[in-house]
Amino acid sequence: MNKFRIVVAILFVAAATSRTRSEEAPKNLNGREGRDLSIRLFRPRAELKVSRHHLNRAKFPVVDVHSHLRFKLPRAYADLNHFVQVMDRNNIAVNISLDGGLGEKLTEHLEFVGEDHFDRCLVFANVDWVGDGDRGDPASWACHRSDFARHTVTLLSRAKREGASGLKLFKQFGLGYKNPDGSLLQIDDPRWDPIWRACGELGFPVIIHIADPAAFFRPIDETNERWEELYRHPDWSFEGPEFPEREELLAARNRVIARHPETVFIGAHVANNAEDLQTVGQWIDTYPNFYVEIASRISELGRQPYTARKFFLKYSDRILFGTDGPWPEQRLSLYWRFLETFDEYFPYSEKEFPPQGFWRIYGIGLPDDVLCKIYHENAARIIPGISERLANRKD
Repeated sequence: MNKFRIVVAILFVAAATSRTRSEEAPKNLNGREGRDLSIRLFRPRAELKVSRHHLNRAKFPVVDVHSHLRFKLPRAYADLNHFVQVMDRNNIAVNISLDGGLGEKLTEHLEFVGEDHFDRCLVFANVDWVGDGDRGDPASWACHRSDFARHTVTLLSRAKREGASGLKLFKQFGLGYKNPDGSLLQIDDPRWDPIWRACGELGFPVIIHIADPAAFFRPIDETNERWEELYRHPDWSFEGPEFPEREELLAARNRVIARHPETVFIGAHVANNAEDLQTVGQWIDTYPNFYVEIASRISELGRQPYTARKFFLKYSDRILFGTDGPWPEQRLSLYWRFLETFDEYFPYSEKEFPPQGFWRIYGIGLPDDVLCKIYHENAARIIPGISERLANRKD
């Protein structure tokens, strides 16, 4: 447990033992009549009078390459049929669920999304590092057995035959999964090379989530621009000696990409480096098999509109669209607004309180040819099953 988690635990204990004081605190810190203001009560209302375009539909058909139908669908919409209606209203032609799993779990998820909506949904598989082992005992995990890579490749071949379209790696790879001695699995461990090589042979792109935003690796103090978010989610903090440096994780990912030029890798969340688009551009220049997608990062991209627009124009052939949803339709409309308009200073989320930082964003007004590439053309070029579904689309 790092120092920040200890501090948070102490604060919660103190709050529990002094309920009267905690109940009075918001009133005493509401900012009124010259009083101090609690960050929890901060709700600024912009006084700007600028052009506003509330878009309820994308201008061109969209492929959302990053969604979590297994994990998030029940929280966002009643069922898959309802979600597909939302897709229709927003001009989302195809949605990719990244929670497929592997083996029987994957078979079940493919049946779930394909039974009634085969032409609208695709599924990516996931590596099962634990297998039938005990999660509390890393030594028992499947990934430490000598036949793990071979067995995983066999399952991925089966996944291809059943209709899966790629592989997704979650951020626990590098930040959570462990070796028998308690150390974290190394992203560029040669033991996993047969898996990445097989993905290239199968035509499976690999969406890889490595590390997290830069602020999550910084000390949780008054200088951290996402302090409030980390206060609400202390388990999202990776600052401390028990975690590797963020730069080490990203460098290990890049070594894997370099070792497997025949495999397509897609950096989730703008390669988890949306705060530094110059470096992301250098990665794209260096690795011809590397792409990025923008899920849950319009909050970062939209606060640097000049830099972001230049990035989108220069690398229009290497950027894919994603949302990290399902989200409410209000969130989707903000994606269209960010990409299609030059609107100024608008929210990046439908939530009253900004979930990822105290700022608003600006639109980057992309031209139609670039929008088409990002919305669907790039995905159709590198992800199996997309082009066929787009061709069968009935407007």
